[in-house]
Amino acid sequence: MSYSRFATVYDALMQDAPYDEWEAYLQKEAKAGSLLDIGCGTGELAVRFARAGFHVTGIDLSEDMLAIAREKAEANHVTIPLFKQDMRELDSVGTFETAVIFCDSLNYLETEEDVKQTFQSVFNYLKDDGLFLFDVHSVYKINHVFLEQTFADAAEEISFIWNAFPGEHADSVEHELTFFVQLENRQYERFDELHSQRTFTPEKYAEWLKEAGFNVEAITADFTNDSPSTQSERIFFKAKKSSR
Repeated sequence: MSYSRFATVYDALMQDAPYDEWEAYLQKEAKAGSLLDIGCGTGELAVRFARAGFHVTGIDLSEDMLAIAREKAEANHVTIPLFKQDMRELDSVGTFETAVIFCDSLNYLETEEDVKQTFQSVFNYLKDDGLFLFDVHSVYKINHVFLEQTFADAAEEISFIWNAFPGEHADSVEHELTFFVQLENRQYERFDELHSQRTFTPEKYAEWLKEAGFNVEAITADFTNDSPSTQSERIFFKAKKSSR
């Protein structure tokens, strides 16, 4: 998923995202040190993590997203090396004490093999006893919160209509987004985006983490210390790289 034009409106779409809670979760689970932010997007979390004392490196598939992240890092006077890379095929990014994939970025992987490949790739670039933290949409959220729903916002500068339809695979969703962006002449430009996401059960993610060499230390839900329930919406995983 390259995002292309979507990068310019991403922050407006995510203005109510729980960034404070992701930051608090990281600080609760990991000590400040070297951190790889995978799927860093426009750098909102990467900048927060850097300001909190982590030595952050960010990767993303979208050069447009990374361009915005570079501007944010410069504006906030933090140094964040940023690279265009695929999370399934990390390459020469160094080794890290912590790696994170937040904001359900892992859900953009549509096959079991993609997820397994990503877990192995992350394992290879973590130091021994390094932490891997990530979150995903739950099966419940995909099937009962997103599917067949319409979301909309009519702000003056950026408005959108967001429809969610069943995807090609089980427990997947197609996000069909239409944006209307105000131009300098106060007319509006329309553009459309289609985003696909898929999730798997916590048991499957845990199984694949173990296959990659991780010890699964905790599976929690919705920014709490509670185990996932049948109606949890966001599932968090804390895994540690075991020495082989």
